[in-house]
Amino acid sequence: MEYSPIVHNLNVVPSPHVKNKLFVFCIMLSLWVYMIYCCVGYCSTMPNPRYGSAKRHRNDSQVDAARESSLGASRDLLNNENDLDSRGEEWDEIRGEAKASEDNAMSAFLNESESKKFPQAIIIGVKKGGTRALLEFLRLHPDIRAVGAEPHFFDRNYDRGLEWYRELMPKSAEGQLTMEKTPSYYVTKEVPARIYTMSADTKLIVVVRDPVTRAISDYTQTRSKKPDIPSFESLAFKNASAGLIDTTWSAVQIGMYAKHLERWLQYFPTEQLLFVSGERLISDPAGEMARVQDFLGLRRAVTKNHFHFNPAKGFPCLKRPEWNSKPHCLGKTKGRTHPNIDPKVVQRLRDFYKPFNSKFYRMTGQDFGWD
Repeated sequence: MEYSPIVHNLNVVPSPHVKNKLFVFCIMLSLWVYMIYCCVGYCSTMPNPRYGSAKRHRNDSQVDAARESSLGASRDLLNNENDLDSRGEEWDEIRGEAKASEDNAMSAFLNESESKKFPQAIIIGVKKGGTRALLEFLRLHPDIRAVGAEPHFFDRNYDRGLEWYRELMPKSAEGQLTMEKTPSYYVTKEVPARIYTMSADTKLIVVVRDPVTRAISDYTQTRSKKPDIPSFESLAFKNASAGLIDTTWSAVQIGMYAKHLERWLQYFPTEQLLFVSGERLISDPAGEMARVQDFLGLRRAVTKNHFHFNPAKGFPCLKRPEWNSKPHCLGKTKGRTHPNIDPKVVQRLRDFYKPFNSKFYRMTGQDFGWD
């Protein structure tokens, strides 16, 4: 084979700078192809978003149908699954997790200055209050990077160390806020001191809800997994005839908000805690989100244009106005039917919680209107 003298004399050798650019381009191209491949595979395994996979949900449908016929009409509007295994069946939430992961991955390619940071803000509670809804609302904000699953670091995994915790966080750029949510933090005695040790400046968000409704919602979730558990009434009372409430039952104990708040105020001033109304998160999501964004020091990027009320589910669904896309609703467990509870039991619980509610109102400077 003969070589052209002209070409040979040119001695074309790519500079190191060009090589680096080609290398980065090849990596990005490979990752783009991989992500497209994963998306195609992921979509192919997803059930129909309206009806679900018949094979996967046949048993669930039978159970739900039986439950609908036997339980009352009260709606659980802010059902919040805390168990990771139960979230495996939440198609809408899984789709949201995948989308968030893709967004974070793309952001990392576009901004090499991103890094994993400890959360500057944490949704610390409460279970069955609406923490999942709030987290999904916040993830619409371009300046927020949040962990989807609950890390349970400060209550269950603290011995793994802070570096393990940081590795769970998504990458974020300068000016972006890292967040996580674990509702059991609020009622776990050791957590306030542990978060304070990590950072005394951490902002804390508590989503609260009428404690009676919250307790019934808590019981409803448990019964959906363990249908043979005792009745709500038998669990709520130590002595039914004497009307003594069993405060050791977690479903009752969590709603004693003032008692738990006292521990947090030993470490954090009230200015670092924001108390979000679970009820207003449904009736006026844009209004509550305005308060949350102001508290976090963020511009009000999530507005009324991001919410679409779904009459069938009974709570707001999310949409991205700029995409003109179909609203994204939380999963099928958001809207469980509550069992019918004896009105006398409900009233006894209301009487029990009344002093705790009054104290909570004074401590927070907010009247949530539960009495």
